[in-house]
Amino acid sequence: MADGQSPQGETLLYLTDEQLRQGAEAMFFAYRGFTADPDRILAGLSYGRAHHRALHFIHGAPGTTVNNLLSILGVTKQSLNRVLRTLIEDGLVESQVGRTDKRERHLYLTADGEALEKQLTDAQRARMRAAFRQAGPEAVAGFRRVLEAMMDPEMRRHYQKLREGRG
Repeated sequence: MADGQSPQGETLLYLTDEQLRQGAEAMFFAYRGFTADPDRILAGLSYGRAHHRALHFIHGAPGTTVNNLLSILGVTKQSLNRVLRTLIEDGLVESQVGRTDKRERHLYLTADGEALEKQLTDAQRARMRAAFRQAGPEAVAGFRRVLEAMMDPEMRRHYQKLREGRG
């Protein structure tokens, strides 16, 4: 068997600790860029990233429950309730009692919530579109595979469920 080959004939990728550190730093700075445009929009409204994440996932799954959102975001109920209370009071999110289980609250964006979510997402899409064009289709596919491989199994299930819902 050739060096760097697995029994299945796949080439293994070996990275040094320094290369991995540089990759982590690149992700950190890329994330700062990815969130910079929405952060500016949110700051003008006295909102933060938690508000953005809630809007994003409610938009992606209208009628999602508070419990599902808690699971996706991985935040405390108290923290999410604070964010949702603000979004509801400001007329961006609507909470409806469940039809079959009155204890459930289903979340929907209002027209104003949809408009803000679109503004935030459009800013991120523009940045991603430019980066993806520059990197090329093979790099884009590889980037997505790397991101998916880094997800914890539970988060990967949420991600795949969201993707299937938009299928």
